[in-house]
Amino acid sequence: MLKLSIFIALCMAGYISQSSAQKKLQEDVLKTPRGDLRITFIGHASLMFTFNGMVIHVDPVSAQADYSLLPKADLVLITHEHGDHLDSKALKMIRTDKTKIILTDAASGRVSGDMAMKNGDSMTVNNLLIEAVPAYNIVNKRTDGTPLHPKGVGNGYIIIFGDKRVYIAGDSENTPEMKALKNIDAAFLPMNLPYTMTPEMVADAAKAFQPKILYPYHFGETDPSRLVQLLKDSPNIDVRIRSMK
Repeated sequence: MLKLSIFIALCMAGYISQSSAQKKLQEDVLKTPRGDLRITFIGHASLMFTFNGMVIHVDPVSAQADYSLLPKADLVLITHEHGDHLDSKALKMIRTDKTKIILTDAASGRVSGDMAMKNGDSMTVNNLLIEAVPAYNIVNKRTDGTPLHPKGVGNGYIIIFGDKRVYIAGDSENTPEMKALKNIDAAFLPMNLPYTMTPEMVADAAKAFQPKILYPYHFGETDPSRLVQLLKDSPNIDVRIRSMK
């Protein structure tokens, strides 16, 4: 009886492995007129969306999961060229000869058969409209004074799933372009220093563009409960904390 109770408790906490090499991944489901959008939270900046029979991976990195156990990709989105977002090992595990890959100019050339998008571009791939949003630092800089993520290099992406506009910010601060977004149903905003945002920056951006659902991600050792506190008086923003260190 005790062993059974421990097993049930572990399952509820999400700690029973899919296999010895794979953790159980948290999932959310958003309803759309074209069917369910299933969001799988892999870790750090790595996400997976399943919609209308398609599998879309975002920033797949093998340090976050055993990608050999995950579904093959119909589409992959890569926000920028840093190693915690672009990992050739993970790509090889999920790629087929039909997989389409969207990335940035800076990442292009490291992945064969890719499609590069610049800030401000839009593109329809596999019947999904995708918009590239600038992702960059304003405050956080290297010792030589250059931003950790310069403007014009990295992308965030808005993906339209049925009637749901989902924004994945990539490595960015609370830029004017982010704060000017409209009609975002779910937003993934990064929250760790020195690379992205403080909870205060995330809250500032969220109050500006009012996503219906806000997922802090890529948050490292930052305490996400701080963001919940900062947005406690913003009832129209549903802050959902998932395992995305």
